[in-house]
Formats: sequence, C-alpha cells, structure tokens
Amino acid sequence: MNSFNVKEVLDQLTIEEKASLCSAADFWHTKTIERLNIPNVMVSDGPHGLRKQEDDPDHLGFGDSVAAVCFPSASALACSFDRDLLKELGNALGDECQAEEVSTLLGPGINMKRSPLCGRNFEYYSEDPYLAGELAASYVNGVQEKGIGTSLKHFAANNQEYRRMSISANIDERTLREIYLTAFEIVVKEAKPTTLMCSYNRINGTYSCENDWLLNKVLRDEWGFEGLVMSDWGAMNERVSALKAGLDLEMPSSSGINDKEIVKAINNKTLDMETLDTATKRVLNLIKHFYDNKKEGISYDKEAHHNLARKIAGECAVLLKNDNILPLQQEQKVCFIGQFAKEPRYQGGGSSHIHSFKVTNAVDSFASMSTTSLKGEEQPSAPFAKGYHLSTDKIDEALLQEAVELAKSVEVAVIFAGLPDSFESEGYDRTHLNLPNCQNILIQEVLKVQPNTLIVLHNGSPVTMPWINDVKAVLDVYLGGQAVGESTIDLLYGKVNPSGKLAETFPVKLEDNPSYLNFPGTEKEVVYSEGIYIGYRYYEKKAMNVLFPFGHGLSYTTFQYDDMKLSNTIMKDTDTLSVSLKIKNTGSVFGKETVQLYVKSPSGTQVRPIKELKGFEKVSLQPNEEKEILFKLDKRSFAYYEMSINNWYVPTGDYEILVGSSSNNILLSQTVHIDSTGHLPFVVTDTTTCGDVYKYVKDPSIFDNLIKKCILSVPLSEDNSLGEGSTEMIKQMFDGMPIHSILSFGDFGITLEDIRNVINQLNAK
Repeated sequence: MNSFNVKEVLDQLTIEEKASLCSAADFWHTKTIERLNIPNVMVSDGPHGLRKQEDDPDHLGFGDSVAAVCFPSASALACSFDRDLLKELGNALGDECQAEEVSTLLGPGINMKRSPLCGRNFEYYSEDPYLAGELAASYVNGVQEKGIGTSLKHFAANNQEYRRMSISANIDERTLREIYLTAFEIVVKEAKPTTLMCSYNRINGTYSCENDWLLNKVLRDEWGFEGLVMSDWGAMNERVSALKAGLDLEMPSSSGINDKEIVKAINNKTLDMETLDTATKRVLNLIKHFYDNKKEGISYDKEAHHNLARKIAGECAVLLKNDNILPLQQEQKVCFIGQFAKEPRYQGGGSSHIHSFKVTNAVDSFASMSTTSLKGEEQPSAPFAKGYHLSTDKIDEALLQEAVELAKSVEVAVIFAGLPDSFESEGYDRTHLNLPNCQNILIQEVLKVQPNTLIVLHNGSPVTMPWINDVKAVLDVYLGGQAVGESTIDLLYGKVNPSGKLAETFPVKLEDNPSYLNFPGTEKEVVYSEGIYIGYRYYEKKAMNVLFPFGHGLSYTTFQYDDMKLSNTIMKDTDTLSVSLKIKNTGSVFGKETVQLYVKSPSGTQVRPIKELKGFEKVSLQPNEEKEILFKLDKRSFAYYEMSINNWYVPTGDYEILVGSSSNNILLSQTVHIDSTGHLPFVVTDTTTCGDVYKYVKDPSIFDNLIKKCILSVPLSEDNSLGEGSTEMIKQMFDGMPIHSILSFGDFGITLEDIRNVINQLNAK
C-alpha cells in the first residue's frame, strides 16, 4: 500500500479502532487496521545511529539490533558548532532509515545540561539553549529531507536520571521559557519535526504527558507545532487526561487497557469525539508520511558512512590544552598507554547504544597509517602498554610499572584515559566528576619519568583533571563514535586540525556547579533554585574560575578577528541588527574557527546573565585567507521573558555585542542602544515603594503633596547628624518605603483614605 486518504479513513474507523491507534502494537510498531488496509510503521532509537531491533526486540539490549554505523554522540556533536555538519549527519541517518524501513528516528535529545552529573548528558547537546536548538534544527532538517520523521525529545525538563519517571521538576516559568524550552522552540519553528516525545517527569507537579499548558498552549498554540506527540516508553499516567492534554500516541502498549479507557470515556461523555479524532488523525498522518515518502530498494554504503563518522569525529574533538607538543611528528618515538587506546569508549550506555558494524582503535589505526598520511617514511607500530583495567578501579602494579618503563623509553607518551561504561549511562546519574583513581595514578606516575606526556580523553561529560598543570596537552575526543580510533590519529598527527569548541563548561570541582545543592533533589521533587543561571551564565555571574570555559577549543593555527561593524548604533527592538567582522588565518596550516557572538545586557533591575550566546559561525580558512562573517540579531536576541506580560521583553538601554573565540575570550565589542517598543504595566498599590512611584509612574506629581508631610522625604543636612552615612540611610529608607508606611512617618492629618485616593489617581494617569 503506497498511500491513503486520512479523512476518508478517519470517517470509516470505529471508536474502538480510533482508540487502538492511539497506542502502539509493541515496542516499536504502531497498530494496523487490516479491515481498511492501514499498515503499521516502525520507529527506532537514535539519535547518533540506527538501533533497529529485529522481530523479537528486547528494547534495552542491543544483541538483536541490526549492524549499523555509530556516529559521535550528541555531547561530541555539539562541540562541532557546525550546522552544516549536523545536517549532513541527518541526511546519512535518513538514508539508513529508508534502507531499514524505519519511519521515525527517535531523536535528537536536546535537554539542557543542568548538572554535569546527569547520567544521560552524553546524549544531550549543551548547557546553552540557543546552541542546542540551532544544531538540533539542522539535524532534524537533514533527517526529514530524506522523507523520514524525527522525534524531538524529551519534552521537557528531563535533566536527571534519578527517579526520572516520577520526580517533579519544580521550575519557575521564566526559567522554563529561557533555558529549558527555548531549544525545543527553535527546532519546532525552524525544522517542524514530525513528532515530539514527552518526558517521564512531572513539571511543577503535573506529568508531562498530561500537561495541557506544555503540550497544547505552549507547543501547539504558541509555537504552531502540527505534528504528533508521543510518550516516552512507559511515560503514561492517566490516559484520558493525557489525550485531552495533547498526548496522541502512547508508547509502547498497555495491552489494550488504556484503549478501553478511551472508549469508556467517549461513551460516558467525559471525552469528546473531536479530541479522539484529532489524535487519531495525527497517527494516521504519521503512517501516511512514511508510505508517501518511502523509497523502494534503497541501501546505503556502510563504509562510506563509517568514513563520514570519522570526518565528523575529527570536527568535534576539542583540543583543551597544547604546550607546543601537538601535532606529533612522524620521526618522534611515541608510545600509547591505556586500555582505551585499544578498546575505546566511543558511545554511551542505554537506549541509544548502537550495534556498530566495526570499531577502530588508536593503536591499530596508527599502525595502518599510509605513507601518504605520514608525509613520507612509513612509521612502525607504536609500543603499547595497557596501564589499567576498565572493569575495575584498582591499581594493577604490574600494568602500572610496565607503562612507566615504556614511557621512559620514548620521546612522547600518549595516555588514553576517560570514563568507563559503568561511570555514566542512561538510568542512573554520576556521583562525582572524577576519572577512575587508577587512571589518575597512572598519569601521575608516568609524568614523573616522562615530561612529554599528553592525554586523550574518552568521556561523555566533564571530568576533573588534577594533573592538568603538568601534562603538555589534552585532546578530548568525547564519545567519538565507531571511527574514533582513526580520527584520533588524524588529530594527533595533524592530518586534521582540531576545531571543536566546548558546548559545556568544565568546572574546577563538582561543588562549583550551580545545581550542586539541589541535585538530584528529594524522592518526590527537585527544585531548580538556580533559575536561569546554569553553565557559563552562573560561573560568569559569580566570577568563578573554571577548568575550561564554554566555547573553548584550541587549534594548530592562529586566527585574527578584526573590522567589526554594526548596521545601527541606535535602533528599536523591532529592528534587525546586522553584525559583520573579518577573520583571518594567520598561521601556516588550514584550520577552522568558530566565531561566537554574545549579547551583554545593560545593567538594571532585571535579573539577567552577564552575557548570552546569540550567534555562532564555523569558518574554514587556508593560511593567510580572510573571510567576512555576518550575523543577524532580532528582538529575541536581546529579550528576556517578562512574567508581568507573559511575553518576551527588551528593556531600553545600551547592549554590548561581544565577539570572541570562547565565552571568556572576547576579542571585539561594540555597543548598540535599543529603544523598547513594549510597555511593562505598573500598578500602584499601598505596598508600592515611594521610590518606585517616582521611577515608574509617568506623572508622579500628584504624589508630591502626600509625601511632603513625610519626615523621610525631608533631606537631612550633610553633617550626618544621625551618624556617618545617615543622609544616604534616609534616602534609601524613603526609596524603599511602602506607601502605607507614610502613616507611620508622616503628619497625623494623613488618613488611609487620603492614601487610597492618591493611589487611584496615580493609576488613572
């Protein structure tokens, strides 16, 4: 069957059939309606590879999954800061889904990295919603160009694994809007994903699956989402309530129990037919979308996709430190130390675990390098020492001594370190940021005999580095996918110039993290008391040192930023600001640089971060090549979410446009004055302060007669007769004094009625 008419089918379905379509047949398939020749479709886990399960799926395992290509995980992909690269990845995954007859790829995951301890952070992009949203939109567009659907997840506030199926994430609306919903909003508006997956958790006490405000009012009414909303697997509470709230498809199945609840609700008129029809129509549209776009006889070249994975991994790796030791030279005598050099950790554990058709490691990849890639004479295999066991965090003295002796005999020691599978996975959170102790001891002991030591890290999220001041270089390849061995050698020997930038802050220690006191919360709730201050927004506001800042990443070449220009220096918030600048490769080798644009808000009474990322562009440059970069900033680039108007608002003031190579390395800046076209309502009450009346009321003159009799309104002499600073004390007391307090500090001729009359007149103006 190639296609069908949704309206005609909907008209022919019974109530029972409509209800049945609102839940799955099994873990991966929608239901069929054989009577009307309506087929099912299959969905499959992603998002950095295809985890299609065979006919007898086990869901949590991967032994029955088809052999596929494992690309770098989301935490690595975000470090590319490359929209085009994410779209190319999406295209490849779309082709794989077509070949395997998968209708919808379950991804990408774009929850914010509130804490570096979240066990699933390797599957999420960033601590910054703008970066996550822009990259995910490119990914979704790439997949959907191939006629395959995506499922944006997990909506919303799934920021921990601890009790994720029941915990209530208690978050104020401004924080939700600015931090935890913005990435989803960007993708919905820019890429129009076919489906969206709701999270398990509650938000402010209400399950995501039955959160009418979240799924109907925000997602559909405000953002214009027209696709299907499905549950995460088992993320269902009350099925009828969820259906009313906009949850169309329950995944997987409840063995027909919830289908019967829907039919019962229709029959007893606690659920209207229009709601059921709307959900059923969305399921039918999903099925129709696949068969209308299905390509027959499609296959894909696994080796070609493996090579793409290698290319992507090279774009994502972040050179954190380099004291002139990288790139390595072919004539140097080098050794590789650490089990990860032969058994790399290249993906995370859980539902996204891919059955890779092959995996490369650094030791074998080094040995197989061609003479061309080494620019001449062929290099023998590098000596290798295991150094530690991945299965246990215990020091093996024999392995340790073997590694130390090997390090003595070479010019450069490359230690492969990182987090084993047991340290981070879906299902549970980390409890610390440390590498296994046996790895830290290994690094320290090797450093005693070999000063030319560099570290290659395999990790899905930040780690502490007690040895950072002593090693010569650190290359973080994150979880780089199945081609990570080859890409690591490419990077170490300069075949590829590192260009990744950190999509998250590496703190000095866990206790520095803004969520430290409220993660993971109690058994019932977790309070997001840090508000909008997550990641670099917090560290900058607190002027705290970090191990490595957001946006940081080094290169084998150098870049010069110059000639920054603004299209306007005075503008309204409804205007668009163009920002241009030039960037030049001033080094001797080809390289790529990510130009980052941040907006610094004017100081004022609003609680706002010092600056926020509002633009980025990755630029490829040959030696001495120069290019011009152009950014466009709109109202949202300058706005915050103002609760008094339930909308985005730009205060009048001077905004700094900051451009640099990381969040803490700003190289260019200019200022633009923005006049707000909006107006914040100001209602005077008896608790309004006297200072605010003069600050916010357009004509406060009527207030003058009332406060003339207030002793706090009469300035004291400059002799500070009540003590040092008494003049300022009185001024501050008056500014912060509620209007009703005039009764205590004024002429007794003032009555409460007088105050109320003045308040009414002020509000009338």
